[in-house]
Amino acid sequence: MGAPPAPAAPAAPAAPASPSPAVTTEEARLDRAAPREILRRSGFDALAPEFATDLADARTIGQAERTVARHGARLWQRAVDRAQGRGPLHGDLTRDDDRPLYWARLALTRELRGWRPGFDVTDEGRARLLDRLERSSRGQDTIRYPAGKGVKRILLTGFDPFTLDRDMRISNPSGATALALDGTWLRTSDGSLARIETAVFPVRWEDFADGTVERTLRPHLPEVDLFTTVSQGRPGRFDIERTNGAWRGGFPDNENLSRTGTVPVDGPAAQPQWTSTTLPYAAITAAATGRFPVYDNTSVTELPAGTDTPVVRPGGPTPGSRARAGGGGDYLSNEIAYRATLLRDRLGLTGLPGGHVHTPVLQFGAANADPATGTVTDPEFVRNRLDIIAQVRAILTVAAGRPSTAE
Repeated sequence: MGAPPAPAAPAAPAAPASPSPAVTTEEARLDRAAPREILRRSGFDALAPEFATDLADARTIGQAERTVARHGARLWQRAVDRAQGRGPLHGDLTRDDDRPLYWARLALTRELRGWRPGFDVTDEGRARLLDRLERSSRGQDTIRYPAGKGVKRILLTGFDPFTLDRDMRISNPSGATALALDGTWLRTSDGSLARIETAVFPVRWEDFADGTVERTLRPHLPEVDLFTTVSQGRPGRFDIERTNGAWRGGFPDNENLSRTGTVPVDGPAAQPQWTSTTLPYAAITAAATGRFPVYDNTSVTELPAGTDTPVVRPGGPTPGSRARAGGGGDYLSNEIAYRATLLRDRLGLTGLPGGHVHTPVLQFGAANADPATGTVTDPEFVRNRLDIIAQVRAILTVAAGRPSTAE
């Protein structure tokens, strides 16, 4: 199936118009049945037409930038409010669903990509607008903690849905968790009050190579008491990933692009092959946090010093080895953990608790498992997602009340 036609452009005054780039692979999926149904049943289908109307009214690049920032922030806040039970529930999908945010963002970026203003917009200017929309609609530029002492600060990140060509209905429990916990408070295991701030990241190799993780986290790691990157991992279990590897394994991302090689990072020419969690993994795995078992995952895949043959090491890497997979694999979940913990170390925050949590795979009910015949939601699917969200919160409650494993 070819790419769908671009949406009709809004009317604009006669003037030199910028060319309209083609839609991306992600945006092209919007015209499939499941995304359309998710948007309709959540009420988020109205957001792209409203954005297109306001964008058509922009007469300068400055006005366009303000429109983009407003609509991106509005999308993120609406998704957070929906997840946390604020405001009316439009449609019949449950509030905890992260998929309306994902598909509505793509609907907005498709409108922006196809926008033909009545004034010239350079490729650089359009890219800047797209970047602003991405950041504002992911909560990346609204991380704010209360001033003063006596409150712990927690930073959590999640991901978009992925492997969508396998099943267009897929949800990502890490993204759902980010929406459910953004701006919320919890009482930690040591009795302290903690504030959680969150952001969501794309499942795209190029965004990571462009530094989206570091740009978002660098201003905040020095001010937080704990951070954790979160992603979907294996069926039926949580994993606290002990070690992260500097290797990209090449599995296709949401643009169906593959990248294989050493994780590209800025900074000193030398970079470590491995980074380690400083989350209190022993306390987390010993606590009763929910119905899914939680494991301290120490396994990696390495090229031992002096060889080019991959070896699985259940107990972690050996001296002088090169990474081929961290505990969390060789995909973007491993990479965000590697980047975040490397940034922690480069900022001199080695005593800061931080690392990666892999959630269970979010599964549909058995009778609804076939994407060719299944519906976009079912009671077991909702229960699994809610239980995963609750268990991540419980893990944070334990982790924020314990010292770093580096201390």
